[in-house]
Amino acid sequence: MASYKPRAVMSVALATVLGAGAADADVTAEQVWSDWKTYMAASGYTLSGTETQNGDALEVTEIVMVTEVPDEDVSIQITMSEVTLTSNGDGTVSIGFPATVPMGVKIDSEDDPVDIQITYSTTDWSGVVSGDPDAMSYAYSASEIGMTVDQVTFDQVTFPMSLIGAAEVTFADFTGSSQSTVGALYETVQTISTGPIKYILDVTDPEGSDGTFVMKGGAAGMNSSAKAAFPADGDINDMAAMLDQGFAVDASLNITGGSLDLDFDDEGEVYQIDTSSDSNELGVKMNADGLAYSLASTAQKIFLAGTEFPLPIEISAQENAFNLQMPLTARDEVQPMALSVTLGDFVMSDLIWGLVDPTGQLPRDPATVSVALAGTAKLLVDILDPTAMEQLDSGNVQPGELHSLDVTGLTVRAAGAELLGDGAFTFDNSDLTTFDGMPAPSGKLNLSLSGGNGLLDKLVGMGLIPDQEASGVRMMMGLFAVPGSAPDTLNSTIEVKGNGQIFANGQRIQ
Repeated sequence: MASYKPRAVMSVALATVLGAGAADADVTAEQVWSDWKTYMAASGYTLSGTETQNGDALEVTEIVMVTEVPDEDVSIQITMSEVTLTSNGDGTVSIGFPATVPMGVKIDSEDDPVDIQITYSTTDWSGVVSGDPDAMSYAYSASEIGMTVDQVTFDQVTFPMSLIGAAEVTFADFTGSSQSTVGALYETVQTISTGPIKYILDVTDPEGSDGTFVMKGGAAGMNSSAKAAFPADGDINDMAAMLDQGFAVDASLNITGGSLDLDFDDEGEVYQIDTSSDSNELGVKMNADGLAYSLASTAQKIFLAGTEFPLPIEISAQENAFNLQMPLTARDEVQPMALSVTLGDFVMSDLIWGLVDPTGQLPRDPATVSVALAGTAKLLVDILDPTAMEQLDSGNVQPGELHSLDVTGLTVRAAGAELLGDGAFTFDNSDLTTFDGMPAPSGKLNLSLSGGNGLLDKLVGMGLIPDQEASGVRMMMGLFAVPGSAPDTLNSTIEVKGNGQIFANGQRIQ
């Protein structure tokens, strides 16, 4: 599960540079260092360093974290110069390091090896570990944490950032806590919050061409939380087995007041992208029951301009949301699944409207498109099993069965018209002949349309749709729909029977 490893690296790097809590029992510096190594091993990394005891302090230098990316012939190595774990004499351990710490990220591959040298810095750092060897608590804070890229080596050529630009990120008012528990599973719980975030990536082509790239932005604040459980003897590269052994993760990230400004010049072709939002939320949940993923933003604004654009593009949406739920492992019983997509209160600038509707005939109210689906399915293969997925490529193995699908919500609202819908279907997987290889469906789809004829009239009047084609559309609406109780409204109920018959408002059409 290579996609999870960057988060694991950051968690451990923070724990290596962060940590602590109130003491209920005794914990030693050696036990804290051992806890980190246990966590890293559970995450698929090896953690090593040169250990030197200096009085009450355990000094660890030349810290190295390494992992191999399966089937990619790629290894990732993270290095850190030093960290000091000091026993406080009251059963707690303080985590300390210099105000600036050299770090490195090295990605070895046959194609594109990369080596990045970074300076990690903190101001007013505090970190303490408490608890006992099987249940440690960490608490940490800093008025500012920053990372600055010093140089990049790509394909054996080194580019100092002083030559090509700048790359840095800072987090103000950083606080966090975490707890780790060792048992049949290694379990962790972590929360992190920050104040303002700033970042910049300003790069000029070091070979002297006209190319430049500038990305800068930030956020008002960030909050994150994560729970994870790792099998004590699990192999992170075999996620199918890890899930069977109890692997689970539940994480969320919320960023408020985010913004990004991007400007780049590619040999005379100039582009500008500016975005902002009130909030952005990301959620990931994964365990033996499946995967749940969610992404949402509010009050999002986007501005695009460039050489290839005839005019600037400005769009906004009050709500953007995506949700996915799906099973991951093969089971005898059906499992839930869901998918929803929302683009709410979408608005285009008058400049864009002017291209398609220069006389302002169409209503320019905010548009909304929202689809929500839920159902059940039975997986016949483990999605995370590489061997099983290779068999799928042969085309001789069926990946799964769809058993039910509900349209829990359908909304399309734009230009003065609105389409609403809902429905529910079941599927007979023993009948693959009635619908030409598709499991035979049974169920109904209910639809209602308001303002459709009025919108069609306007499109004809604007010359966007020929009158003959509009007549064909009206004929189809008359075939599949019946007039509603209000003016310019249509209702339709499409019913599909398992024997292959299809009805529209009670009239058989197939």
